[in-house]
Amino acid sequence: MASLIEAIWYQPVLSGKVRVVYWLLWPLLWPLSTLFGVISRRKRQQYANGKKIAYRAPVPVVIVGNITAGGNGKTPVVVWLVEQLLAQGLKPGVVSRGYGGKAPYYPYFVESDTSTDIAGDEPVLIRRRTGVPVAVAPVRSEAVKLLLKHDVDVIITDDGLQHYALARDIELVVIDGQRRFGNQQLLPLGPLRESCQRLTEVDFLICNGAKAHTNEATMHLAPSELINIKTGARCAAASLTAVVAMAGIGHPPRFFTTLNTLGVKPIVCQPFADHQPFTHQALLNLAQQGQHLVMTEKDAVKCYPFAEDNWWYLPVDAVISEPQASAIIKRIIEVKEKYGSPSA
Repeated sequence: MASLIEAIWYQPVLSGKVRVVYWLLWPLLWPLSTLFGVISRRKRQQYANGKKIAYRAPVPVVIVGNITAGGNGKTPVVVWLVEQLLAQGLKPGVVSRGYGGKAPYYPYFVESDTSTDIAGDEPVLIRRRTGVPVAVAPVRSEAVKLLLKHDVDVIITDDGLQHYALARDIELVVIDGQRRFGNQQLLPLGPLRESCQRLTEVDFLICNGAKAHTNEATMHLAPSELINIKTGARCAAASLTAVVAMAGIGHPPRFFTTLNTLGVKPIVCQPFADHQPFTHQALLNLAQQGQHLVMTEKDAVKCYPFAEDNWWYLPVDAVISEPQASAIIKRIIEVKEKYGSPSA
């Protein structure tokens, strides 16, 4: 069903079974899509006109989000931002909803050994990868207030463009360069959380994985060596044989394509739903179809407690084109200087 919905959302020309299903579902989905748009616009207007009050932090808040459902490279951009700001001497912290996790209480501070069952995939990945303070809460302002106790001077939110209860200073939108905005319809008829008009109001647009359009920065994900989940050993991807590849991310084919560009021809490519939990036995059965199991870094953070010796992950780094990359960091620093010290 999920693949059918994706086809309806993203295939430029519908044909065969997909076309039939689309027209059968249209009488149901179109009214729901219209209602979704009315509710989302009204919610935003309530914050814009002051009927609802957004929490404003005493430090800059930078949103890394999108207007489409599903993954498109936001978390690598968050990691890139954190690393860039650390290099500038700033002290960033990251907040997230913690989707896919169920913490015993909120807000919840993510430690280096926090389970993804508690905090969700992305927050654990960001914490392990960068070492900066990370907090999760469905109400983002609660996570921000917790981070302010940990000596941070810039807040980055992983997702949350539509979370208007948190005031923001800078908005970055990451666009899937291959799929773009699909049929440009709002949920559930299409993949949009907000209309494409929203893109004219954000500060920076980042196009991941294809030629950027006007006013968009070009971004690609640069892979490095494979890392063994259990031992931390590194090796070139092409050095492994009989690879079984898996990906539980928003768009698994992107990961399989990356492996191909590195000279890896997996004997099995197994996609999973985004945020899907894994069991040791299920992945063990999958791995036994080859000699090595290779996955994304996002998948790997769920596997540390039970990884086998032949399980590997592929870390990737966001590379953002100039001059837009420098402009993003410059803008954040300018906003930070206007705020001054959070303890002042």
